[in-house]
Amino acid sequence: MTKYNPVNEEVLDALRAIVGAEFVKNDAETLERYKTDEEPDARYHHLPEVVVLPGSTEEVAAIMKLANKYLVPVTPRSAGTSVSCGAIAVCGGIVLLLERMDKIIEMNTEAMYMVVEAGARTVEIQKLANDAGLLYAGDPCSADSCLIGGNIATNAGGNKAVRYGTTRHQVYSIEVVTPTGEIVELGNRLKKCSTGYCLDQLVMGSEGTLGIITKATLKLLPLCPYRLDILAIFTDVQKAVDLVPALIKAGLNPTSVEFMDNGFVRVASDYAELRLPHYEDGSYVIVTVETFNEDELDMKMEQLDEICTACGATDVVEADERVWKVRRSCLEGSKALSKVSTSDDLVVPVDKIAVCLNHLMEESKKYDFECMCLAHAGDGNLHFNVLKMDMSDEEWEKQVSEFHKICYAYVYSIGGRLSGEHGIGAKKLHALAEYCNPVEMSIMKTIKRAMDPNNVLNPGKLIDAEI
Repeated sequence: MTKYNPVNEEVLDALRAIVGAEFVKNDAETLERYKTDEEPDARYHHLPEVVVLPGSTEEVAAIMKLANKYLVPVTPRSAGTSVSCGAIAVCGGIVLLLERMDKIIEMNTEAMYMVVEAGARTVEIQKLANDAGLLYAGDPCSADSCLIGGNIATNAGGNKAVRYGTTRHQVYSIEVVTPTGEIVELGNRLKKCSTGYCLDQLVMGSEGTLGIITKATLKLLPLCPYRLDILAIFTDVQKAVDLVPALIKAGLNPTSVEFMDNGFVRVASDYAELRLPHYEDGSYVIVTVETFNEDELDMKMEQLDEICTACGATDVVEADERVWKVRRSCLEGSKALSKVSTSDDLVVPVDKIAVCLNHLMEESKKYDFECMCLAHAGDGNLHFNVLKMDMSDEEWEKQVSEFHKICYAYVYSIGGRLSGEHGIGAKKLHALAEYCNPVEMSIMKTIKRAMDPNNVLNPGKLIDAEI
């Protein structure tokens, strides 16, 4: 295991010389604030030794060169919305905040692209595009608070991924500081390219282990003027999940297909202080369709109603803002029910989502915790939220561990993977090592060692390059 050096006064002085003394913080209150991201479990918390806020790509590069010189680990951090311990300084050292680098540099409506710094807020990018009659299609559920650099680093998904793809599909190119402190632009504003290795795609989704993204050129699309949101309510979970392949086969090309089991319906409704139909026994499927033609929207609305009814929906109604408020309240609602919980975002082939959901929910009944399921059903992404109820810490940890072994083995057996959008971070590092193909893992380690020979950039995340 790499033996890192402490952040001593010599390192602190060098950091102050790079970014300015006001942007180097090592007081107890700041270090305490950055010991975690969205992870509530104190077992995963680690205090950094210093928090640094660079203001430019050149300053980021200088910090990385300093880290290699003194052998100090660096944890890049965006808005801290990770739920996989991706922004926690598990090896101590420097937490590198990108929030000062928040400029939207260029908005080109003719060529339909936007150039932004890594610290730009996703919601502001979306709004600026919308105001110009365009769409930035990246839409993670944390869009109101997350930053674009973190979205790209984790290849964030979200509600619109079924139609538009994940974050990597919305990016032309990225400016990157390598683990050794070089600056490079990867990718191009091109429709296609077969010129060498696809290095931009390698860095995107690498969770800050292969480079620090400082700037990006984003793709913009024409904004559909017509939109319809439908809430299909099912009292039979099997019928609800069977709706997904029916929608895909019908060629409706939905923008989103969101599933909430009744557990989530109830806790989210309680948190949002709303009562929608079948609160007591309903599972919800929210379907969004967007078009450029009003007649096409009317036609798809009729199709949706027919398909949902044929699949056994108890009710099919137009979804207003109340429905989306309930959907957005799912995670906060579950936290209100239990402060101790764990969340998985398993991903399986779309045609396997029904069998996976049914199998794992049935398995969960063998345990004392409460399990609820939320899904980006249109792209096979299942969020199982496991809540600690009336049980000891030891029993909780034992039962969750046993359940995860069943979940992960089953998901891999049907062609799935550990994460559809949250990433591996530190939380699933050992699980990935266990279930990943050994040759695939060896390739990833070879890449990491080649690009980060001193293992100073976000160590302890995604893979353990030293094993």
